Amino acid sequence: MAAVAPKNKSAITLKGSAEIVCDYLNFGINSILFQRGLYPPENFQSVENYGLTILMSTDNKIKEFLSTTLSQLKEWLLQRCVTRVAMIITNVKTREVMERWDFYVEYEGNADEPGGAVSEKPLKTIKNEIRDVLKQIASSVAYLPLLDCLCSFDIQIYTKSDVDLPGEWTEAQAAHVKNAQSVKMRSFSTNLHKMDTVVTYKNED
Repeated sequence: MAAVAPKNKSAITLKGSAEIVCDYLNFGINSILFQRGLYPPENFQSVENYGLTILMSTDNKIKEFLSTTLSQLKEWLLQRCVTRVAMIITNVKTREVMERWDFYVEYEGNADEPGGAVSEKPLKTIKNEIRDVLKQIASSVAYLPLLDCLCSFDIQIYTKSDVDLPGEWTEAQAAHVKNAQSVKMRSFSTNLHKMDTVVTYKNED
């Protein structure tokens, strides 16, 4: 009879990986909202995570919007049907797209593995990779043009064409930045999901 041992207790499941991705997006998007000055600084409170102090919005509408969006995203990540999440920053008056943050998703691991794919990558290593990306987001204000107009933001999720859209979701036009310049941040990977972050902004030169 073959000897068997329990799987690594710290192994990350597909669901756990999807939660890590959504947590990153929640902190990342809040950090962008603060760093890019979309809302007054007093509307944010500091939270410790990933060994960093991150500013999170205290506005209930924003918290609710992100919670609803990310819970739907989590479902689609489990179905492996999301290719990209985009955060669009738009000039409220002219509706011009001022900036776009793209979060590209790649799927790693074998989806057909019995009992579902798992990752043995240590959570600490993943959190360190996420911390490095969040640091880059925070320092991006050094080169991104000042948003000197009233701006709003929205989230678009790019899915495979056969996905079932819930009633409150609608198909949207891709948001293009004129005279665009892009900067790619570091990647992070759970060994089930790999995420690349790219900011595209309007080049004023």
